Amino acid sequence: MSELTGKKVLVVVSNRGVEQDELKDPVEKLERAGVKVTIAAPETAQVQTLVGDWDLGEVFEVDETLSEVRESEFDLLLIPGGTLNADNLRLDAEAQRIVKSFAMSGRPVASICHGPWLLVETGLAKNKTLTSYKSIKTDIINAGGTWKDEQVFRCPAGNFALITSRNPGDLAAFNDAIVEELSH
Repeated sequence: MSELTGKKVLVVVSNRGVEQDELKDPVEKLERAGVKVTIAAPETAQVQTLVGDWDLGEVFEVDETLSEVRESEFDLLLIPGGTLNADNLRLDAEAQRIVKSFAMSGRPVASICHGPWLLVETGLAKNKTLTSYKSIKTDIINAGGTWKDEQVFRCPAGNFALITSRNPGDLAAFNDAIVEELSH
């Protein structure tokens, strides 16, 4: 039995445009560690991933819609990237509600690549230090955050821990940081 058995992670995505490996890799690593992972999207339809924001990737099943999620039941929120995914999520009222709920309750949030756009949109990047895909560096700074060019960064400032990474090349370190966070 794993030390993470019984832990629950919520993954929020749009139904199209999430970067395949930024969804697939963390989900597989967490499930192998005994974590119950729930994928939530705006619609019950499947999630069509993309590779490099362009080519069609694998399809994943949606476990719950964003509006059905009882976010208080989860230990950590995971926000994968993908430009289209992140742009859709940051405008989704339910995704905004969920990330604010995690932050306000002090539970950790992990986000990679363009995923931090949701944090920018909700004001949660303010006074946080984080990394992301380099094209949203200015958005993070303009939102009152501090941007770092690091493989993975954990910011404990404020009421919640925030784990961020830059891109799919950082997935091993990102996944390890999430497992470490859940181990506490």
